[in-house]
Amino acid sequence: MAGTTGVVVVGCGPTGLLLAGDLAEAGVPVTVLEKRPPGISNLTRAFALHARTLEQLDMRGLAGELESLGHPMTRLGLFDGLTLDLSELPTRFPHVLVIPQYEVERVLERRAREAGAEFRHEAEVTALTQDASGVTVLGRGMEPLRASYVVGADGMRSAVREAVGLPFPGRSVIRSVVLADVRLSEDPPDLLTAGTTGDAFALLIPFGDGYHRVVGWHRSHDVPDDAPLDLTEIRDIVRAALGRDYGMHDPRWLSRFHSDERQVPTYRAGRVFLAGDAAHVHSPAGGQGMNTGLQDAANLSWKLAAVLNGRADASLLDTYDTERHPVGRTVLRSSGTLIRLAMANRPWTRALRSLLATLAIHAPALRRKALHQVTGLGYSYGPGPLTGKRAPDIPLPGHTRLYEALRPGNFVLLTQTPYEDAGRPHLTTSAWTGPQTLLIRPDGHIAWTAKSPSPTALERALVDHVGPRITRPEPHNEAAADDRASR
Repeated sequence: MAGTTGVVVVGCGPTGLLLAGDLAEAGVPVTVLEKRPPGISNLTRAFALHARTLEQLDMRGLAGELESLGHPMTRLGLFDGLTLDLSELPTRFPHVLVIPQYEVERVLERRAREAGAEFRHEAEVTALTQDASGVTVLGRGMEPLRASYVVGADGMRSAVREAVGLPFPGRSVIRSVVLADVRLSEDPPDLLTAGTTGDAFALLIPFGDGYHRVVGWHRSHDVPDDAPLDLTEIRDIVRAALGRDYGMHDPRWLSRFHSDERQVPTYRAGRVFLAGDAAHVHSPAGGQGMNTGLQDAANLSWKLAAVLNGRADASLLDTYDTERHPVGRTVLRSSGTLIRLAMANRPWTRALRSLLATLAIHAPALRRKALHQVTGLGYSYGPGPLTGKRAPDIPLPGHTRLYEALRPGNFVLLTQTPYEDAGRPHLTTSAWTGPQTLLIRPDGHIAWTAKSPSPTALERALVDHVGPRITRPEPHNEAAADDRASR
């Protein structure tokens, strides 16, 4: 007999952990399956949280802790003198936070466990069968498990994606990228030190524990991923790109990988969804991988909770693909452009790179667009002037702000006149002095707006987006919600 749960999340990386924590805090039974043994490895590739991701984490009361564990960097150097000044960003987080992925995972896993998510390690998914009422998950090291929905957040080689038969079209953009965690005898000049010559590039990022992550590539070292790798090759690549190797020694990890550009044609297959690297992979340029996956999770989690808690029709789940697939496609293109420009070695491609850098340096609008795209602040889920846009962290009465009001996982209604709706416990209301009434989704995007709406129009909007009034409390994890709101 299969066990039962509300949602099965496959994969214990940042994407799966954020999703599991959101669902558990919304009172949805969730089980996380991970084929690795218990314990999170610190040998991970991602190292940066961008502004929009930090805003999403602030909506969950987690940004402050993560900020204390990382190193903020306010300038992002690209190539040919082009530097993006993150201090210009219209956010509480005008920087990129340099932080190893394992620290993010540790905080997110603790939150998910405290909210009641169940974890099953050494459970490897091998097959899925779905029907009109749910999905049965089969695998090694586990009993069959029945769920209303399944989310595959299990990485580039996703077993969930393979089980539902979705293709993963694309190609390798760069081969034989080397990674290493090393100690340095000399301090690099910057928090994040990067350099490129056309034939080589290298990046040095501190972990904060005495080790630095090295990312490097050399055009002459085009070898398979399983080719032997030693510290001598790492030193040679770094010297070629940066002019010196900063006395690197005592490596604790060496690895070689290839970087692909791939995206599934749809993020949904019936009752199965894909998120993070299971849905899209791209070059590491711009440090957007972990961030894009976390924002996938933030978009999907509240929709699953609304459907499973009876507040929304299942058609709401279709909007996950329509909203997030275009974002994934844009990230593929932007990161691909960055890596190709960094690798440019022919005279005409270097001239083009120099021209683009010059244009960006002298065109504030172009520079601002690039900055908002890399940091995630510029993405919108709607065509209107406000609907679908990211809502800024608006100050609210009572010495609070919008992102704090979003922490219970509710919609937030901002009106010019007081409004109370006791029939919708999943709606938070607040008066504000802005020119319009705004309804904010749980992921911090604007769901609806109107100027001085009539009571009938407001009620219709709330029914459409939040759901009808209820006469009894819905199933909800009250303790988790209270704890979330207090953070």
